[in-house]
Amino acid sequence: MNLSLGRPVYETYKLDPLCQAVEAAWKAGIVVVVAAGNDGRTNYATLNGYGTITAPGNDPYVITVGAMNTKGTPDRSDDVMTSYSSKGPTAIDHIVKPDLVAPGNRVVSLQTGGYLQKSYPGNRPAFSYYQNTTSTNLSDKYFILSGTSMATAVVSGGTALLIQKNPTLTPNQVKALLMKTAYKNLPGYSSVTDAGVTYTIQYDAFTVGTGDLDMQAATSAIDIPPSSMSALSPAATYDTNCGCVYFVQDSSTL
Repeated sequence: MNLSLGRPVYETYKLDPLCQAVEAAWKAGIVVVVAAGNDGRTNYATLNGYGTITAPGNDPYVITVGAMNTKGTPDRSDDVMTSYSSKGPTAIDHIVKPDLVAPGNRVVSLQTGGYLQKSYPGNRPAFSYYQNTTSTNLSDKYFILSGTSMATAVVSGGTALLIQKNPTLTPNQVKALLMKTAYKNLPGYSSVTDAGVTYTIQYDAFTVGTGDLDMQAATSAIDIPPSSMSALSPAATYDTNCGCVYFVQDSSTL
């Protein structure tokens, strides 16, 4: 189930009807992949984008996805985090999110006859060299969008590949595999300037989760986690004695 959507967190995930609905789907055997949100620039001067994960991406069961910028190349060496990708911890419950990140900036895909395509024709890619037999420009059928919604769809596609290879995988096993095999050789920091504002991004667990989606590693993994355990995302707790934050993990969680 792909949920490229989000709204503000109003209450604990334990009471939120939207979170309870995705948990019901998860427990019924459906992998739920949710966008982290695009509020990483909100109150940036004071929050640096932290604490902006949207619901139901704040639920510890689901796979919550942030957005990377591939710079339009297949090489990971120039990939950077987007400044708009929402960061954890989640409001109220302080769940460590996102769980991982994936390509989500300037993604090209089909969008035929929809509202966005009609309202923003300038978002069409320049694919003039792709033509069909009637010489109609195929770029009329494609559209460019950026956001964690796009990154979520990439992870959903990857999830489908995992399940296609091993149909017996549970949602918890899929989540654990994607997180464990995520590409972790990321920079410590990067900066991006947009509309005259410079955003400095730290690649911590509240920003990139466990790393960048790596489907080759995920589909090649042979150490499949046990199906009997959950894959709940941990909570973060602040210790006033040392001024530090640590993760609280359930003993039954992978």
